[in-house]
Amino acid sequence: MIHGVLFDLDGTLADTEPLQWEAYRRALAPFGADVGIGEYRRHWIAVEGGAEYACRTFGLPIDAAELRRRKADEYRRLIAAGVAPRPGARAVLARLAPRRRLAVATNTVRAEAEIVLRHIGVRDLLHAVVAREDYAAAKPAPDAYRAAAAALGLAPAHCAVVEDTTRGVRAGIAAGCVVIAVPSELTWDNDFTGAARRLAGLDELTDDVLQDLSATG
Repeated sequence: MIHGVLFDLDGTLADTEPLQWEAYRRALAPFGADVGIGEYRRHWIAVEGGAEYACRTFGLPIDAAELRRRKADEYRRLIAAGVAPRPGARAVLARLAPRRRLAVATNTVRAEAEIVLRHIGVRDLLHAVVAREDYAAAKPAPDAYRAAAAALGLAPAHCAVVEDTTRGVRAGIAAGCVVIAVPSELTWDNDFTGAARRLAGLDELTDDVLQDLSATG
């Protein structure tokens, strides 16, 4: 039985991926480098290690940690101005909250995650927020979703994960959760092998879907 639903944040509940991309573009600009959206989709969103890829590809005079720091500075400035929710984000949480415990599990650090959640207006519907500081290894490792299940007081097997990327789906599967893929326009061609269900959008995620997955899991 599925008692909890664990949501990814970036690209699933919040439309932050375009802002993440723009932040990297701004961090790379002083070095005369730029990254297109297609390249960003392949080397940042679908897989881990985007900063390392940029340092190798552009021969940057800084390391990946420094590039991430500069990108984080730019990203914080961008999200301070506002963040849009993904279509159906608040509605799906409001729909599921009466019968399920809900959490966010994100690779984003807590300070940034809380800003994003405040902008998209869903913090009041969540029972827990698990940010990057709360676990050891980032997605696609299972740590984030195991920590989120524990924060809800549930076993991973009693939780569904909602994700939009390959690495997020892999993290949920590795954690022992039922995984639902809800790709965005930036991740529609990701590999969602192992996901129990693929939905066209958050509007399709209902209690009936979760009950069906509980019965067939």
